[in-house]
Amino acid sequence: MKRVLVTGAEGFTGRHLLPLLTERGWEVFALARSIPEADAQMMESASWHVADLTDAASLQDLVRDVAPEAVLHLAAISSPTHGDVEEFYRVNLMGSRNMLQALAELDRPPSAVMLASSANVYRSASEGCIYETSPLGPVNDYGVSKLAMEFLRGIYAARLPISIVRPFNYTGVGQSRTFVIPKIVGAIRDGRASVELGDIDVSRDWSDVRNVVDVYERMLRTPQAVGATVNLCSGRAVSLREIIAKAEKIAGLAIEVRFNPALARRNEIPMLWGSNARLATLIGGYDPIPLEDTLDWMLTGS
Repeated sequence: MKRVLVTGAEGFTGRHLLPLLTERGWEVFALARSIPEADAQMMESASWHVADLTDAASLQDLVRDVAPEAVLHLAAISSPTHGDVEEFYRVNLMGSRNMLQALAELDRPPSAVMLASSANVYRSASEGCIYETSPLGPVNDYGVSKLAMEFLRGIYAARLPISIVRPFNYTGVGQSRTFVIPKIVGAIRDGRASVELGDIDVSRDWSDVRNVVDVYERMLRTPQAVGATVNLCSGRAVSLREIIAKAEKIAGLAIEVRFNPALARRNEIPMLWGSNARLATLIGGYDPIPLEDTLDWMLTGS
């Protein structure tokens, strides 16, 4: 049984990742800023450790004690609208550097290290399909901090087997209602008459969190992933208007959408989606869960 360290394990993604890792035979060590109040399955799937990525000394001690054979580095300030600009760089850049440095100093470094980046690293000046070779040019501090994190691989490539995954939008059971699809689903589940949204005609690439955690685990078992950078996406764009219609059909009821200009972004790109061809080739196939199945799971799950 291989030992895997998961940073940022207390988040939405961790809720689905930790049980999957356990099911696939990993001994899981979860690193979090605080122990979450979560379901029993999540808590029982891992040995939990509290650490601050910005505290290099204590992080080094923890990494030495765990001695992971593989690492999934998810920890980050992940909301582009987070108010503390400096924290993006303290956590997403310097925290990541502290983690990589601690791993590099192990007597036996891990055999696989996956860094979770973001599609926010791409330039959003034109619509269409985004490939891994598309121009980079983040337009917010979150994206800039994630791109800077990616460049850390150049510093540690000789000492650590690092892969990078750039997930696009993804959703599922347990995601906060501050995100748009859980907001829509939550309004329908609550039986509310209306929901306030921005522009519902923008089309984006949406994935299921169950696909995301499956890919993360498979990246650890793919030797060819070392040095690779891949998009994690469904490969198609769906508008919020379509999502609302699909959710209404599944639930068997309609909901009024009220336009709130404060929720609409200026100069929004009408349609963006990603290519998952490189990912599928790398890990030996990739089958995105249909969005209808994701919505049904969210509307009927818990």
